Amino acid sequence: MAPVGPIGIHHITAISSFPDENVGFYQQVLGLRLVKQTVNFDDPYTYHLYYGDAGGTPGTILTFFPWDRMPGGRPGAGMMVSTAFAVSREALSYWVQRLNGTGIPVQKAFRFGEPVLEFKDPHGLTVELIGTENLPSISHWDESPVDRLHGIRGFHSATALQSRLEGTQALLTNSMGMVLHASEKNRYRFKMNGASSAGQYLDVVVDRSAPKGRLGTGTVHHIAFRAKTDREQMAWQAHLRQAGVNVTEVRDRNYFKSIYFHEPGGVLFEIATDSPGFAIDEPLERLGSSLMLPANYEGIREEIEAVLPPLQTQAFEHAS
Repeated sequence: MAPVGPIGIHHITAISSFPDENVGFYQQVLGLRLVKQTVNFDDPYTYHLYYGDAGGTPGTILTFFPWDRMPGGRPGAGMMVSTAFAVSREALSYWVQRLNGTGIPVQKAFRFGEPVLEFKDPHGLTVELIGTENLPSISHWDESPVDRLHGIRGFHSATALQSRLEGTQALLTNSMGMVLHASEKNRYRFKMNGASSAGQYLDVVVDRSAPKGRLGTGTVHHIAFRAKTDREQMAWQAHLRQAGVNVTEVRDRNYFKSIYFHEPGGVLFEIATDSPGFAIDEPLERLGSSLMLPANYEGIREEIEAVLPPLQTQAFEHAS
């Protein structure tokens, strides 16, 4: 029996440059909590930084591989090209003032009946804030520099750019249980199944002339969708394989388990479990305060710590 479609986005992982600038922006400007400092499973001398709400709730998590010598990427066809967070409509003027005050220009738009603010982070990643009436329930981080009223409320959506729609749409609707919810011009919005969950929408923009994207600083590496349990994830794996999708074995990422596959347009998809969560190796009140390593790297902790640059969490100053 096919599993019910995903209830929302679990996390999005992007590539940045200098990790201290990344922390300064996402924690001190956007007000997200650094919920985990760890390392890349495939490159232990590189941080893997996780940001989210107070408890690291699935649907609030934006993560980064900060490679300071990585050349700039090129968002293009076959890639996720923007990440959108939900805020209240009343908060938008606050965010324009806050972002402009750090030297970050903001573009305004209107999409599917909702106002959108678009800007780039210090390393070129496109981020959006969407004013919405349907705010997901999250756990506000009390130490955030942004108050509860104006704060980010988890993901709203994410946007992929494709040169063709057909293959991607077939996977999303026939194999992953999403529905085509709405369309505007060349933007198609697919909806997931969690009525009150964060990250309900996946947008696909179709541009047949778009050049192929190139991974690098300022681009999204992959997007992950939620599976509530290990059993649900295994059902997804079996279902997708039966549909002819080349899905990986389950990989233990400490804070969740993951399976990966490429959708027909080239975007790397992941399905990640909700559990065990980020409090498995440090208490909730201290999330993100220490470098946590996968067990297989504990034996070289001193070597890793000697290579990783210290993280600076003071107020962000945008480069002129």
